[in-house]
Amino acid sequence: MNHQSKAFIHNDFLLLNKTARHLYHEYASRQPILDFHCHLPVKDIADDRRFNNLAEIWLEGDHYKWRAMRANGVPERYCMGDASPYDKFMAWARTVPYTLRNPLYHWTHLELKRYFDIDDLLDETTGPAIWDRTSAALQHDQLTAHGILRRFDVKAVCTSDDPTDSLEEHKKIARSGLATKVYPTFRPDKALQTADVPAFNAWVDRLGASANVEIARLDDYLEALRQRHGHFHANGCRLSDHGLNYCYATFATENEAHSTFAKLRSGHSVSDSEADHFGGYMMLFFGRLDAKKGWTKQLHLGAYRNVNLTMLQSHGRDTGFDSIGDWRHAERLGAYLGHLEHEGSLPKMILYNVNPSDNYVFATMIGNFQDGTVPGKIQFGSGWWFLDQKEAMEWQLNALSNTGLLSRFIGMATDSRSFMSYPRHEYFRRVLCNLIGADVENGLLPDNEGLIARLITDLCFTNAADYFALPLGKVDKSMLAPLTKD
Repeated sequence: MNHQSKAFIHNDFLLLNKTARHLYHEYASRQPILDFHCHLPVKDIADDRRFNNLAEIWLEGDHYKWRAMRANGVPERYCMGDASPYDKFMAWARTVPYTLRNPLYHWTHLELKRYFDIDDLLDETTGPAIWDRTSAALQHDQLTAHGILRRFDVKAVCTSDDPTDSLEEHKKIARSGLATKVYPTFRPDKALQTADVPAFNAWVDRLGASANVEIARLDDYLEALRQRHGHFHANGCRLSDHGLNYCYATFATENEAHSTFAKLRSGHSVSDSEADHFGGYMMLFFGRLDAKKGWTKQLHLGAYRNVNLTMLQSHGRDTGFDSIGDWRHAERLGAYLGHLEHEGSLPKMILYNVNPSDNYVFATMIGNFQDGTVPGKIQFGSGWWFLDQKEAMEWQLNALSNTGLLSRFIGMATDSRSFMSYPRHEYFRRVLCNLIGADVENGLLPDNEGLIARLITDLCFTNAADYFALPLGKVDKSMLAPLTKD
């Protein structure tokens, strides 16, 4: 066996045929990034945060790593507990060799290479030197929050923001002169979370305060949300996002919605049926708002969240205790999309699926609601969460190719809380080029460079730029023009 005579992350990593290598190096690698869905902390961007060490920039908030560490027998104090930053990092370093064949192994070493030019494999023996080297490098301006966005040629970032957020950090970023455009995304998940009545009412009170509306009745609630939606629009927002188990397929009447909201505001619980119908009513309301403003709606569907109730109580949400859900989506998706389409209120929409058994449901559902007004108006989004890895990226690309128009796909969504995640775009682009390159070499696609290179550049950047129509600042058009070379 080769004893590391060649770096693990090399120029042709994941590129297993000649055509793939040509497509990646000549076209894909030169495209900028449009990060249209992520969870980067807005304050870190506004403050141009300087990270002190890998524990801060790499482990802070990363439930993917915590999940792997727990599976490796690492005590909780080294994940979300009170261990020192260095000890947490070394616990991760000891875990990395056990992540072989998990995408974390690829991501870890790709990130070390791209941010710090480190070729060493991370483990317990290399960890101390890597800690020292990266801690020193993080003091340079090219690895602050702004420096990273410049370094990876990120043209725009769309964060995830609650309707009650003031957006003051976004305003600060807009005044900063940062070349990367940073826009909010309207994510009103808490508007539908009625199971915990005190928490729901506390959020409604915050919403009312943010909109300067006294919320007693449903009409007040809708007006406050409408005002916040408009405020987000005025601050550059052009996307909304919802994290749902599944689409709501039953919709309360006006009277039923008023009654349910009144019951909630009086502190009383509602039945599962009332909650479901109210959720459907609200999702139609949000769809109409987005359509009227010309926004794109994102639906992240199918995750079974917070499965471990003990850890939910002690750690809170988004801490690594979620899995793939097993709900039926076809009828529900069809009902929701169909209702909005029938009343002329269907916005552009991206459907993200987390259960691979549903890929063809999602891939074929989008074809039912393409209306000829916008290329790829309804999108089957990129592999998400547990499907954000090589094999599942290929599954998603193949399902879309076999049932729709891959050429109109808007490409990769980072969906990350970490400033270390931008090499995931490179990862997707390498997977894409390898897949398409193999098809060309196997005679399944024509060996026509202009045709194939245009496909690659469109899927890496151009389609997303056209689809969202966000102001992106200066973009080098030379690599985005139609290609005619044979």
